Amino acid sequence: MGTPLLHLAMPAPTGQHSVGMVGLHLVDKSRTDPYLSRSTPREVMVSLWYPATGTSGHYQAPWMPSISGAHFLATRGLSPQRVTLPTTAGHVLAPVNATLGRLPVLLYSTGLHSDRAMGTALAQDLASRGYLVVTVDHTHDANEVQFPGNRLEVNKMPADAHSSDTLKVRAADIRFVIDELGTISKGGNPDPGHPTLPTGLSKAVDMSRIGMFGWSLGGAAVDTSMQLDHRIAAGADLDGQFFGTAPSKDLDRPFMLFSSGTHNRNNDESWRTLWSHLKGHRVDIQLHGAAHQSFSDNEWMVPQEAGLLGLSQAYRQKQFGTIDPERAVKVQSAYLAAFFDQELRGKHSALLDGPSKSYPEISFIR
Repeated sequence: MGTPLLHLAMPAPTGQHSVGMVGLHLVDKSRTDPYLSRSTPREVMVSLWYPATGTSGHYQAPWMPSISGAHFLATRGLSPQRVTLPTTAGHVLAPVNATLGRLPVLLYSTGLHSDRAMGTALAQDLASRGYLVVTVDHTHDANEVQFPGNRLEVNKMPADAHSSDTLKVRAADIRFVIDELGTISKGGNPDPGHPTLPTGLSKAVDMSRIGMFGWSLGGAAVDTSMQLDHRIAAGADLDGQFFGTAPSKDLDRPFMLFSSGTHNRNNDESWRTLWSHLKGHRVDIQLHGAAHQSFSDNEWMVPQEAGLLGLSQAYRQKQFGTIDPERAVKVQSAYLAAFFDQELRGKHSALLDGPSKSYPEISFIR
């Protein structure tokens, strides 16, 4: 086997709380999976990230489970013998920090054919700031999802699938996950395997304060999900183009557009359309030095892999921008937290009022 050549490391959370994590398998018996020919109930995997206490004795979750992780590396021409995927800050099954009371909930939807793991740096950072963050894998849209029993489900989406249809599936997934959170908040365990849940989880879910954020197609899924489910009180799109009719429908809840350095509503008609239909508080900010991939865990991961992959600096800058990877995660976390603190916690943040000397990379599109 030999020693792996590269041990990947991810940015540490910046909030004041330790982080706990639990993965859940959820089965929606009311829907069939649209990507399978046989009528099989729709099932998804989710990870819950939350402020924790008493973390000693609880191992830290891997960035991705071993079988899906090996598949993920293989799609990049890498292997577990060459690269060790990182450990997250999430201590598995650590007790929820009960002193914080009920926690505002944030759902995360990732890019097309990517995995819920792609939002881990942001999810664990927001959890360290006192949020319950639920990262969702959209099965058979995602490239790989590992289910209990080491079952691996891969991308089975038709090549000619329309993005607007994909978004409807994702929005239905999100509404289902919110329903399952409601079950947890009432003391139930929606996972059919009935695994142990973290101590204090049921008392930590605040169903009256739910937000959502997503990257790329997952950012578009935020708008579609908010149109479908009014329980989502605020949303943020990380550099995702919108599709279908959703952006031309009025939305009466707060929304943040958060773009890379080369993308905003001045050159994206779908963003202009949505902006004109946002009737709640709206924010449009741009992260200079960032590229589209900067809003995913690829931002910190690929530069570490660049030597093994033979990626030139020019290619890396085009795909991942010129911003320092850890700085990119820090700035995104700060502005997502400021937005959701204001909209879900009623804490006004001066960061949303205009440019800040602390974050010169951010500009406001007026």
